[in-house]
Amino acid sequence: MTGEGQGRMWGGRFERGPDDSFYQFERSWAFDRRLLPQELALDGAWARALERAGILTADERARLVAALDSIARRAAAEPGWLDASRAEDVHGFVEQALIESLGPLGAKLHTGRSRNEMIAAEFRMFVKLAASDLEQALGAMMASFVALAERYFGVPMPGSTHLQHAQPILLSHWLLAHAEAFFRDAEGCASARARADSCPLGAGALAGCAFPIDRLALARDLGFARLTANSLDAVGDRDFALEYLFTLSVLATHLSHLAEDVILFATPEFAFLVLPDEFSTGSSLMPQKKNPDAWELIRGKTGRIIGALVSLLVTLKGLPSSYQRDLQEDKEALFAAHDQAIAMVRVATAAITATQFNEARLREAAADPALLATEAADYLVARGLPFREAHEVVGRAVREAERQGMSLAELPLDALQHISPVFAADLPAALTVEAALARRRVPGGTAPDSVRAALHEFRTRLAGKAATS
Repeated sequence: MTGEGQGRMWGGRFERGPDDSFYQFERSWAFDRRLLPQELALDGAWARALERAGILTADERARLVAALDSIARRAAAEPGWLDASRAEDVHGFVEQALIESLGPLGAKLHTGRSRNEMIAAEFRMFVKLAASDLEQALGAMMASFVALAERYFGVPMPGSTHLQHAQPILLSHWLLAHAEAFFRDAEGCASARARADSCPLGAGALAGCAFPIDRLALARDLGFARLTANSLDAVGDRDFALEYLFTLSVLATHLSHLAEDVILFATPEFAFLVLPDEFSTGSSLMPQKKNPDAWELIRGKTGRIIGALVSLLVTLKGLPSSYQRDLQEDKEALFAAHDQAIAMVRVATAAITATQFNEARLREAAADPALLATEAADYLVARGLPFREAHEVVGRAVREAERQGMSLAELPLDALQHISPVFAADLPAALTVEAALARRRVPGGTAPDSVRAALHEFRTRLAGKAATS
C-alpha cells in the first residue's frame, strides 16, 4: 500500500491507502505539474478571497502568500524537488508543501473549494496563455510571408487545380493565400482564448461555495473576464479545451497544405524552389539527395494533433453531468498538441524564410501557352460569343493545336478562323502572361495592382491584430 503522506487531499473515510499500482495509475502529477504556476497564482488569489470573506486574517493571508512565493522560487531553483515528489497531483503537491512550511495554516487554504473547480480554472488559465503564445508565433510567421511576397513581387507562376496547371498567378498571390489561412488560425486562437476566459472558482465540487466568496473579485484577481454561470456546468465543461484543440487541428491542416506545396515545388519536376540546407536532410546511401524532412515532419505531426481533438471528443461523449475522473485525460493530449503546434509554426517560419524561389523556372512554367486557354475564351466572349460556346470553340482549337504539335498561340489564324470566324489577328496580344494577370484586377484577384493592395491591407490587419493581442 502507499499514498499516505504523499500529498493526497483525501483519505479519512478509508481504512487503507490505495494499492501502489493503482496509486501510480491514477496520479496526474507527472503531467499536471506543468500547471504549477497556475496553481500558485490561484492559491494566492484564493487566500485573498478567504481574507475578504473573513475566514483568514491579514496575517494568515500574508504568511500563506509568502509561502507560495517560496514554493515558486524553490521549484524554479530545484527541479529535482519536483521530480522526487510522490504527490498525487499539483494540488496535493502545493498543499503538502504549505503544511510542511506552515503547519495547520497550510491546510486552512483549501476551505470552501474543490479540486474540481481548481483544475477547471487552472486549465482555462493555461489555455488562455497557450493561445496567446501561439497567436504571437503565428504573427511572426505571417510577417515572414508578407516579406517574401514583397521580395518576389511581380514573379508569375502557374496556378493549379487538381494538381494540373490552370492559369498564371503571381507568386506573391500564392504566398498571401497561405498567409490568409494562418490569419484565420490567429483569429481562432483569439476565439479559443475568449472561450476559456470564464472563472469557475466558487463552483465548489458541483453545487457552489458555502462561504461568502466574492467570485467577481476572485475572477478579476486572476485576470478572467467573466464568471461561469452554473456551478454544475463549470466543473465539467471542457468546451474551451475542445475549441483550442480544434484551432490547433485546423492550423496543423493549413501547415500540412503548405508543406505539401513546398514538397512538390522542391521536386526536380517542379523545381520552383531550393530547399535550405538548414532545414533539410541527406540520404545515408545516396549522396546527391536533399530531403524536405522539415516539411514532411510538419505534415506528419498533423495527424497527432487531430488525434488529440478526437481523443477528447470521444472522452467527453460518454460522460454524465458534473466532474468525472475521466476529465484527467484532457490535459496530456492538449499539452502535447500545443507543444507540437508551436514547434511546427516556428520551424515552418524559419524554413519558409530561408527558402529561395527559382524565379527563372517559375517564369518559364508560367509561360506555358496552355495556361492561357481561358484568355482565348474570354477573348471570344468580349466579341459577343456566349461563354459556353466560347469554351467549346477554344476546346476544339486546343485539340487542333495538339494534333498539329503546337501551342494554341502558334496555331495559324486561318486554322483558328476555320474553327470560329470570331478569331482575329489581335488574338496573340490577349494570350500573354502579363495580359492574363492584369485582367484579374478584382479585389482578391491576382493582378499586380490587386495583389499590391492585398499586401497593404494584410499588413494593416496584421499590425492591428498585434496591437490588440
